[in-house]
Amino acid sequence: MSHKIAFTFPPFKPEGYDELSEKGCEVFMPEPGFVYDPEDLSALPADAEVIASSFTHPITEEVMSHFPHLRLIANYGVGFNNIDLDAAKKRGIAVTNTPRSVIQGTAELTMALLLSLTRRITVWDSRLRRDRDAVNTGLMGTDLGKKTIGLVGFGNIARRVADFLRPYGVTILYNKRHRLDPLEEEALGVTYADLETLLRESDIVSLHTPLNADSRHLINADTIALMRDGAILVNVARGAVMDEQAVVDALRSGKLAGAAFDVFEHSDKPLDALYDMENVVMTPHVGTQTTESRLSMEYEHRDNILGFLLGDRRVAYVYNPSDPK
Repeated sequence: MSHKIAFTFPPFKPEGYDELSEKGCEVFMPEPGFVYDPEDLSALPADAEVIASSFTHPITEEVMSHFPHLRLIANYGVGFNNIDLDAAKKRGIAVTNTPRSVIQGTAELTMALLLSLTRRITVWDSRLRRDRDAVNTGLMGTDLGKKTIGLVGFGNIARRVADFLRPYGVTILYNKRHRLDPLEEEALGVTYADLETLLRESDIVSLHTPLNADSRHLINADTIALMRDGAILVNVARGAVMDEQAVVDALRSGKLAGAAFDVFEHSDKPLDALYDMENVVMTPHVGTQTTESRLSMEYEHRDNILGFLLGDRRVAYVYNPSDPK
């Protein structure tokens, strides 16, 4: 009996999933232009064992109920807040994500946003194009050297960012739920700080924490008040980790000197005020939008599916009913 797999999105490179068919799986893969609608699942095979979902597609309990044989939700992306995890656990459905393949691209974008902001690259570029004149008006940027950088969350992406930052001669603080062993901290060149201390001592705060009940609006008016006057905020994690209006207010008042975002609290709708701020750099959730990252994500996504079904390779579980700890 073959395993039936239903994709909710057309892959970047469908051939990246050829091994699914080669291993005897029956694959439903929509054509380019397909629009996933959680209210109308008629286009997807109801007898699928696996939903191969995009991180932008809601997989609610109602969606799960449409697939009575569902055993695995294989999410394409590191985030999984699009999935009702409690419902999956209740139904004994495994959930996977693609944490390894997103590391390099997202960390590189973090650095690109940070340097664009500190060196005012986007401001210079837009003014030069507007004025059609390369006259230097004296606008000043700031060096990274000798600054203190605070990383909120210290998973794989933040670790790679720390790797990139060390040659700049910065002090790197980090905060995470479980502190690293001191020997590991020394090897990585980072120092643990509780959140309040990190916010008070950092010139630049970069967010790398997943979105959950504890991290929603982690950056708000109260926590921004703890930050250094003239600090910079970078968010490549999840938009709702910050109260976007509180960030706008802090930028207007000068409490924050600048901010850079790849994600926004209200999905693809940044607050209008951000569009007119020269001290803001924005990208539309493109942390993994490189050819290399997307191909790597597809291979990891494919391997999660085959590893779950066949047990022949490593699986990146978010939830494993066979090992629910």
